[in-house]
Amino acid sequence: MPDDRWVDPWVDLAGRPEASGARPAGIEVVLWDLLDPLPPDATGRHGADVVVPPYMQTDDRLTRLREVQGLRLVQTLTAGYDGLLPMIPPGVILCIATGVHDASTAELAVGLAIASLRGLGQAALDATTGTWGHGTRPSLADRRVLLIGAGSVGSAIASRLAPFEVELTRVASRARDDASGHLHGVDELPALLPDHDVVVLALPLTDATRGLVGKDFLAAMPDGALLVNVARGPVVDTDALLAELTHGRLLAALDVTDPEPLPPDHPLWLAPNLLISPHVGGNTTAFPPRARALLRDQLARLAEGRPLRNVVPIDSPG
Repeated sequence: MPDDRWVDPWVDLAGRPEASGARPAGIEVVLWDLLDPLPPDATGRHGADVVVPPYMQTDDRLTRLREVQGLRLVQTLTAGYDGLLPMIPPGVILCIATGVHDASTAELAVGLAIASLRGLGQAALDATTGTWGHGTRPSLADRRVLLIGAGSVGSAIASRLAPFEVELTRVASRARDDASGHLHGVDELPALLPDHDVVVLALPLTDATRGLVGKDFLAAMPDGALLVNVARGPVVDTDALLAELTHGRLLAALDVTDPEPLPPDHPLWLAPNLLISPHVGGNTTAFPPRARALLRDQLARLAEGRPLRNVVPIDSPG
């Protein structure tokens, strides 16, 4: 869990019972950090029906999942599951936290775009030296925005961009139409990129998307264009992006990087026209109540034999 104070889905951050009522009979909640062995239950079994790994878990912790007796479900607190599938024992269901981070991540995507275009990062630096850096900056209004990713986070970003009077083009893994209009396929990117001022990445990390934003992708973006990444760091080729930033041709705003965390001496920190936030897209005050609601619903579904939400097919790529 991201905070021990809300390890119980029926208790809020202040330790008070949630409005949804008391924890159902027969459900025991145990705090486990996946570092030490799982404590035995009353029968001596080192097991659990459900494990909710700590938020932003690491692979060394996840190897402990193989030790859990009677495990039926692994429910993540993240929307992505890159690197997790090999850790899931055979026969165990994996569910992700689709919907939990949509609002927070979409807020940050729009915020990063505005902050970068309007030079808010530079304004903060100017304040430390008392510099009045007045000048004309591009607005988000009237920008041609290319949004890559049509999942729940991408949809949330699209809805929040609407009031900013942008010209929005959406891209998914394949071309299709939905209730909001047309989605272009990722194969159309070479033709789309030159005509857009802002590119927002909100797609999952898979074998197909790893390194998608490489030298050719970036070269196809017009001079002065902005890249916003709230997806996963390895979707972008760091060296290729660093080369474009160093030459001053593009701007970027990154909530995720490769590597991550970004080492203090990494050249990205000093790259011009770059704004970095430390992977905080989903980690806001909106996260805990949405996560608790998801966990309560999933446990009820499991206990009642109803279909679970956000199930990842075990044979799914990445």
